[in-house]
Formats: sequence, structure tokens, C-alpha cells
Amino acid sequence: MAAPAGLRRSVVSPAGRHTASLIFLHGSGDTGQGARAWIKHLLKQDMAFQHIKVIYPTAPARPYTPMKGAFSTVWFDRYKISNDCPEHIESIDSMCRGLTDLINDEIKNGIAKNRILIGGFSMGGGMAMHLAYRFHQDLAGVFALSSFLNNDSAVYQALKRNESVLPELFQCHGTADELVLYSWGEETNKMLKSLGVSTSLHSFPNLNHELSRPEIEKLKTWIVKKLPVEA
Repeated sequence: MAAPAGLRRSVVSPAGRHTASLIFLHGSGDTGQGARAWIKHLLKQDMAFQHIKVIYPTAPARPYTPMKGAFSTVWFDRYKISNDCPEHIESIDSMCRGLTDLINDEIKNGIAKNRILIGGFSMGGGMAMHLAYRFHQDLAGVFALSSFLNNDSAVYQALKRNESVLPELFQCHGTADELVLYSWGEETNKMLKSLGVSTSLHSFPNLNHELSRPEIEKLKTWIVKKLPVEA
């Protein structure tokens, strides 16, 4: 599939002067608006900042193999939801091009690349790791919530050849996750750390494949640390 021309997006504008941007990628079958609403429900308000624009893009609908080819809003296709199968690299790379356009839109708006964070929930976090560690190693950081990379991921292959300073990874995962196992997130974290990524993995006991308020509060603290207010 060709990269989409202009992804639909839901945006939370900064309260003050816009000096940084955050791109949050939803999980499979969701939308940008849906991810924003979920976080708003947990926090009882939008995830908003004085200086950071928060962008929730929506993946275009495409056939999704784990749903027997039914159309779903997914960032890429998978052969199955497992860490021990090959990646559907064609669909991943196509979406990397579409999301690069989104990053470039922010740069055209005067935001420096090292003032842009990208991450997401589940598949969104996996997509963010591909985008940052293979194509945009000068971003401010990456976050992955309940996410994983396949054991033979193209991300690992790219980092084996890398000599650049890499964006920090902030990871969260529920220990009771039955869809994306906690051990998959752990393995992803260990592998990236061994390849030179500065990583943190925050575990949330009894949390299944979902977001929680303590998790989002912890994420917000990290976001402001990585994208501080400019003097």
C-alpha cells in the first residue's frame, strides 16, 4: 500500500507558546480521537501541556491478517500477534513514510526535531520504535505502552549497524497482559538496551492490555523531563 496522503488527526493545542510536539499512536482498531478520549477518561481531562502540542493521528484502514483480512485501522499488518514470526515489513515501511510526513509538518511549523517525542499504545508503540530507531534517531525520545518488537525485528538489525546516539525509550507494561505478554515487553527492553538504547521499563501489577491513570501520570512526568519548557 502507498503511504497515506495526510493522516487524520486529533490535536490538543498547548496552553502557551508551542515549542515542542508529541505524537501518540493508537492501538490496533482504534483511532486518534479514541486514544485521546481514553486518556481523557483516565485523567479526567485532556493530556495537555503549557508548551507541547499533542497529536493523535489515525491509521488508515487496511486488511489485517489477525482479523482474517477484515479492514481495521492499523499502522501495519501482522502475520499473527506473536513475537516469534517475521514482521510484515512492507506495511511497516509504508507507514513509516506516512508518519515521516507528520514529523516534517511539525518541523515546518518551526519545531526542532529534538523537540519531538513519538510513542503509543500496543501496536502504536511498536510503530514508534520502528520509526525512531530505524529512520529518525534524532528525535527527543520514544515511549511504548504495552508494546513489543518481533524477535527478528528490523529495528534490531538497524541498531546493530548504528553508531549514533539514540533516543531514550520509556516503556510501560502490565504484568497481567494476556494479549501482549509482559515477557515480550521485557525481551524488547533487554534487546534494545544491549544495542545501545537507554531504556526504562515500568511494570504495572494486575494491569491487563490497557492503559491506567498511574501509567499516564508517570508518562507525563517523563514527557516534561524530555521536553522541558524553553526559557
